[in-house]
Parts: sequence; structure tokens; C-alpha cells
Amino acid sequence: MDWGMKNRLSRIIRPETGRCVMLAVDHGYFQGPTTGLEDLRATVTPLLPHADALMLCRGALRNCVEPENAPPIVLRMSGGNSMVRREELDDETITVSVEDAIRLNASAITLSIYVGSPHQRQTIANLAKLVDAGERYGIPVLAVTAVGAELTRDARYLGLACRIAAETGAHFVKTYYCEPDFDKVVAGCPVPIVIAGGKKLPEREALALAHKAVAQGARGVDMGRNIFQSEWPVAMIRAVREIVHKGASVDQAWEIVRESGAK
Repeated sequence: MDWGMKNRLSRIIRPETGRCVMLAVDHGYFQGPTTGLEDLRATVTPLLPHADALMLCRGALRNCVEPENAPPIVLRMSGGNSMVRREELDDETITVSVEDAIRLNASAITLSIYVGSPHQRQTIANLAKLVDAGERYGIPVLAVTAVGAELTRDARYLGLACRIAAETGAHFVKTYYCEPDFDKVVAGCPVPIVIAGGKKLPEREALALAHKAVAQGARGVDMGRNIFQSEWPVAMIRAVREIVHKGASVDQAWEIVRESGAK
């Protein structure tokens, strides 16, 4: 990994802790105006000071995030699908040029791979092309191990998907937490793993998810709905930061959210 790539990755995974809190708000690229993101600017703005990185699409970045206030950007580079055709959500292509990612000063670029899906080969080939572009310009690539409803999110499957992503050249990987054996998923992946928040959970459960993941080797979280769909989104991202960067217990982190609700 060259100097520029290490520098960009260090903006996301903080060197002082070796961990990160990413905020994912890229859902609209296939879901449209997702609940909580109807007014993306209003939702995201108060959360930006607490995020180590922001994962989103270029249209949202240009129109909804002020350049002066933006944290490091992880720019989604894939698309071409929609919820209208759920059965074809894995039919993605690269939709953004690396030159545009450079113009937007992206610290990392990202896309999804769908291991085990009908378009598995296509999405892994997309990753390979993006890694080639990232290596050319010194931009790290995050591979998102997307999982369809028909696939089991267990350690065997997630370990397979993460290892394939790393072997294809991804510099870090986003995947789901699983029980049991998430530590084996981490051990089998030679690049850093961050966990997805997944569907909206009760706040304390989401905090417990983050705590278990980092305790078993995840470098951090890339949460979306469990932050921006919370009744207390700022308190939630602050609480997650306490777990990820300061080693807070679930009880200590929950107190931040509880106090916010009490007020």
C-alpha cells in the first residue's frame, strides 16, 4: 500500500485507536427516499461532527453536504438496480468514474459484491476493476458483502464472502456480524473488517451489536438505519463512538442515549 493510500485510509480508520465509526447514508441509490433520509441534508448535518467517515453517493454528496463540513468520504461507485425489481438487486455495475471520485476528494471508494447470487461473477469483476482504478490513483477500496434474503448470514458464508473480497484486492471490507464464530470471520480476512448495522434495532440492541463486533475483532462499524432512524440519532452515534473508540460497555453507552431520551 503506497503513501497516498495509507494516508487516505488513516482518515477513516483512526490511527490513535485503529478503529472507525462510519455513517452510511447511501441507501437511496436503490431504495429512493428511505425513511429517515427523506431530507438527507437535515438528517446528516447534525451527525457529521461525530462520524469518522460518511458513506454516500455522489449526487447526495454534491447536493446535501457542505464541503466545509464534510468528514472523510467513502463514495459509493456502484448502482443500476432498484427496489422495483427486488429479484435483481445484485445486477449492479460501476456507475461513477474514479476521476469523479478524485474531484470529490473521496478518501475511499466502495461497491457491493453479491457472493452466491446469480450475478456473483459480475459484481466480483466490478470489484476487481475498481481495485485496479484505486491502485492506479492511490484510493483504498471498501467491498460491501451484500447478502440477499435467500442466503444465510452465518460465519461460513460471511467468511467466504470477506475472504473473496480481500483476495480480489479490497483494502477493507464491510460485512454483517454473526453468531457464533464472528471472530473466525475476522481471522480469515487479511484486511480490516467493519460491520454493517443492518435493519433498525432497538437502541440498546444496536449498541450491543457494535460492542460484540469490536470485541471480536471488527475495526469499527458502518451504521446507517440504527443511527438516522433512531429517535435520538445524535445520542446514538455518540454512544457508538464511546464503544468503538473508548471501549465503553453497553451500559455506559446506553446511558448516553437514555439521558438524551430523558431530556
